[in-house]
Amino acid sequence: MSSTPTDPTPPGRRSTFAVLMAFLGSMGLAITLLVALAVASVVGTVLQQNQSYEAYLLDYGPFWHELFRTLGIYHVYSAGWYLLILVFLVISTSVCVYRSTPAMIRDMSRFRLGVKDKSLRSFQHNVQRDAHPETPAALMSRAEAVFRARGYRVRQADHGDHRVLSAMRGSAGRLGYFFTHVAIVVICIGGLVDGRLPLMLAELTGRLEIETRQVPVSEIPEQSRVSASNPSFRGSVEIPEGQRVDVAFVTMRDGYVVQELPFQIEVKAFRVERHATGQERSFETDLLIHDEWLDEPLAHTISVNHPLTYRGHTIYQASFRDGGSRLNLDMHPLGRGADRPMPFHARIFGTYSQTGEDGARLRVEFTDFNDTNLTLIEEDGVRERMDMGPSFEYVVRDSSGAGWFHRNFQQPIERDGRRYLLSGVRQNPAEPFSFLYIPLDPQGDGVDRFMRFLARLTDPAVVADVVDEATRTAAGQFEGVDEGIRAQVAETMRGLLETFTVGGYEEVIAQVQEQAPEGQWDRMADIFLRILNSGLDAIYLRVLAEEGIEVVSDEDERFLEDALRAINALPFYGSPFFLRLNDFEHIQASGLMITRAPGQAVVYAGSVMLILGIFLLLYVSHRRCWLWVQPRPEGSGLVLAGTSNRNTTDFNREFDEISRAVLGESRPMPADQDARA
Repeated sequence: MSSTPTDPTPPGRRSTFAVLMAFLGSMGLAITLLVALAVASVVGTVLQQNQSYEAYLLDYGPFWHELFRTLGIYHVYSAGWYLLILVFLVISTSVCVYRSTPAMIRDMSRFRLGVKDKSLRSFQHNVQRDAHPETPAALMSRAEAVFRARGYRVRQADHGDHRVLSAMRGSAGRLGYFFTHVAIVVICIGGLVDGRLPLMLAELTGRLEIETRQVPVSEIPEQSRVSASNPSFRGSVEIPEGQRVDVAFVTMRDGYVVQELPFQIEVKAFRVERHATGQERSFETDLLIHDEWLDEPLAHTISVNHPLTYRGHTIYQASFRDGGSRLNLDMHPLGRGADRPMPFHARIFGTYSQTGEDGARLRVEFTDFNDTNLTLIEEDGVRERMDMGPSFEYVVRDSSGAGWFHRNFQQPIERDGRRYLLSGVRQNPAEPFSFLYIPLDPQGDGVDRFMRFLARLTDPAVVADVVDEATRTAAGQFEGVDEGIRAQVAETMRGLLETFTVGGYEEVIAQVQEQAPEGQWDRMADIFLRILNSGLDAIYLRVLAEEGIEVVSDEDERFLEDALRAINALPFYGSPFFLRLNDFEHIQASGLMITRAPGQAVVYAGSVMLILGIFLLLYVSHRRCWLWVQPRPEGSGLVLAGTSNRNTTDFNREFDEISRAVLGESRPMPADQDARA
């Protein structure tokens, strides 16, 4: 009694494993995965990756930002769905190779000597002879010589009533399929090795937490640190000149983790080379690598496209920014005491507390410094790129955290023959700057006259004295004017001067519209502005008198126009003081990108394999030929046939030459003897 193993799968149905293998190895799945990767790569190329969420929010708005964030569009190449596609592509391609490679190898080595003459007659390339004068042995001998001379491998078989010769060339071309598919697997594995798979797994298991606070490295907890043994990462760090670090920051979604390095990187110096226009041409950094493995620090200079590779870590020159420059400033209150500036020493990235004129506590945050600022200036129809010189940026915040963003320039700008100091202001970093033009003294580069004028205008004692003087002058010119009317005019002038100081001309016009009937707005506005301007002129004359100027020139009058225009804009300036840059110590920071990519060599190997496979597929054709010969009383009957998997035009010519050589014909065969289908 014996038993035989039985297949538990019912007849006519495939097993679950077979169905799964068929699905994973299907062409449709592979094409779908490749298209998905192509689309994801396009998105990752078009959309700048690994930026801060604040920048994305400003660029795309709340709705699209939230959608893109949820889909992982901001970090395509490390998104879970992208890595999952890579995994499935590796599995799918591996199944294809597993299923197809054995049959392909067998086909490369099989000469198919059992082929029938009937099947050969159906080939596109074939020649048939029912009666050839030569014997089968002679035909076989000449055919073998012809094929071997053309680089074919040849095998023969004697089947008794007929003989078969099989010739094959270019079978290595079939390896193109193998190399291209294996190359895809190798490249994907290299991508997975260099991906953030270890970090993602550590986060999923709770061993890693993303840090979102902007705190010093020393305050970052261990849960947000990655050890130096991490096999792959791509991080960045900014190192000021003269300082060293042993960490890099890896951006992850809305935060980062700290990647520890097995050595320290010190920036000795950073240099920028510029074109004649001031535009950056190149920049480079002198590095020192401190490592206990080294007897002395390793010195190396890196630049764009010329990185340093050390212990499997590649250090690239990526960017540069300020590294904490020291600024020597003058702080002018934009009100009383404007002519008495206070020295103010600050450092970029420093935060300082100040008290406004109304006693409110303010926070001043210095954010950036540039020693060169190229600006496109258009004057008289001519556009010219101009270097505006050094500038610094800072934010003035109130107790609620709301801030005004400022950008002040050290060098003046000339406009219509007059010179100004520029101070830009905006409430949102995404908005362009609006500029306050502070006129410089007609003689010299200072702002003393403007600040004295502003100080006198905001000094209640000076305003009261000017108003009294104007009232006495009016009383002398217009005798008999009621004392009550003179007092009313004086009070009106005092109120207009105070209103202008607080809100500018707009506030004066608003006051007119509030106090006068609508039909009298224009007349009352004209009266009020006359009274206001007479008071402003009187204060300005006092300022000129302090300078010893008795005769007002056209230049002095133009200065008053510029000063009033600047004071009119002060209510929208957002800061109770103006900072002027006197001197600075420029300290730069080099932005480095540090990568550890062991899968890079794997990707390179896969790329070479892919190139080889494509070459074999495109340029090496697998060609087969058969000669089927049967003895006949008058000689031999034969069928010569051939096939090629590509380059059929070349094979047409080659098969014609082979057929004439095998049949012993010195000229092309007549069309009626060529029985090609």
